[in-house]
Amino acid sequence: MAPVLVLTGCGTAGGETGSPSDGGTLAFALAADPSCVDPQQSGNNQALNVGRQVVDSLTDQDPETGEIVPWLAEDWEVSDDADEYTFHLRDGVTFSDGEPLDAEAVRANFDTVSELGALAELGSSYLGGYAGTEVHDDLSLTVRFDDPNAQFLQATSTMSLGLVSPVSLEETTPEQRCQGEYEGSGPFTLDSYEPEQQVTTTAREDYDWSSERTEHTGPARLDGIDFRIVPESGVRTGALLSGEVDAIADIPPQDEERFEGDDVQVLTRPNPGIPFNLHPNLASPTFDDPAIVQALQLAVDRQEIVDTVLSERYPVAAGPLAEVTDHAAGTGDGLQHDPEAAAELLDEAGWTEGGDGVRTKDGEPLELDVIFSPLFNANETVLELLQQQFRDLGVDLELRSMTPAEYDTVQQDGDYDLAWYNLTRTDPDVLRTLFHTEYADRTGLGEEDELDALLADQAATSDPGERADLVEQAESHIIEEGYIVPVFEFAQIHGLGQHVHGVEFEASSRLSFYEAWTED
Repeated sequence: MAPVLVLTGCGTAGGETGSPSDGGTLAFALAADPSCVDPQQSGNNQALNVGRQVVDSLTDQDPETGEIVPWLAEDWEVSDDADEYTFHLRDGVTFSDGEPLDAEAVRANFDTVSELGALAELGSSYLGGYAGTEVHDDLSLTVRFDDPNAQFLQATSTMSLGLVSPVSLEETTPEQRCQGEYEGSGPFTLDSYEPEQQVTTTAREDYDWSSERTEHTGPARLDGIDFRIVPESGVRTGALLSGEVDAIADIPPQDEERFEGDDVQVLTRPNPGIPFNLHPNLASPTFDDPAIVQALQLAVDRQEIVDTVLSERYPVAAGPLAEVTDHAAGTGDGLQHDPEAAAELLDEAGWTEGGDGVRTKDGEPLELDVIFSPLFNANETVLELLQQQFRDLGVDLELRSMTPAEYDTVQQDGDYDLAWYNLTRTDPDVLRTLFHTEYADRTGLGEEDELDALLADQAATSDPGERADLVEQAESHIIEEGYIVPVFEFAQIHGLGQHVHGVEFEASSRLSFYEAWTED
């Protein structure tokens, strides 16, 4: 697992100079509009940093050790073949609408997430093979799967399986919940969501069921959090330095030096899961020639991207999984920068250099497009450098910037060559979410017997050693077949005023404000 956090500047987010105080509203500037603030449906950091404050989970994961610890479930049993999970719930937990958080509510949530399918891409994949939930009594239930599902316990710690009031599930549509019309059991209630403007939350006075790993119990220390949407990185940085806001998300690499003094704290943690990458849509006719992806893999100068556009806080990708992901093995020498070998591959495949520098074959230019959303402020700059690196190879790369909603639509339609993204999760089963042909199948494989089998086997294996070996085989297969072009590992880098304390990263590097407080 990754370290909990690293802080620079004077003080620490958890290193109080006095006793924690209660009260006050924290102004936090997000780097992009969340688009959908229902954590069961959304997977971007902006949305999940909001959703984590509103919904609780059955379990929690210690960000230092990776251990799964009690939260809404006091304890649990897992069957020997990991196809049945029995949970025993805490008594007295309620949603903010007053409804009890009981076994029936948990069943309603899991049924809903499973039925949402593609609308809940992450959560529904965590419930792959879901056979249903049996309620034994008010506080105990068993979740069953058709096949072994070793990743499910960790999945219950995520926001994607965070719990929403059954009344919200019954009386609102998925679209309405995306706009903030739902009630959770978390320490804050979601009061309003104004797209492109702000999300406002208020602390619950009756909250008293925090995770086992938190230091205090009872209500959150803050009165509320105002999440302000400030896409312009310079404006966001200026707002923090001037005191207009208390904290900001996503300090851009070019501004990191401005935060090296005593005025603010820098809160940073690497993201587990899938690093930022170019993911080829092999269903696109362009990729009928496998030499193209293999050449792109060799043409990427990852170190130049980190050194030129990013900073040392963003490690060069070593494989399909970020290094801090559970059981990540990397691919050894599998990711090489060798532009000469890349050119040779295209030469042998019949792609000849044209007068304008773009290779052609049978009269067709080697043109690709990449879809991306500027949720991370350096995305476009990184892609512009990749564009130059590919141009040196004779490949013309068109950049297609779009909103998260547009990105999801285009991706589902399959109208693109390459997708640029990252995906955060501590469990290596994130590979199955993306690459197994029965789930997202972002590669457009249609069928892939060997990889599907490896991914299914690691999901069914409880033994850590055996599972790590299967994950390593899957990683190697993905790189060897050109199913992904990893570039760099993402990191959360946030700025906090010196008066802000107790802001924490949870295991998947999203923020928790439950123990946050501010000095007067």
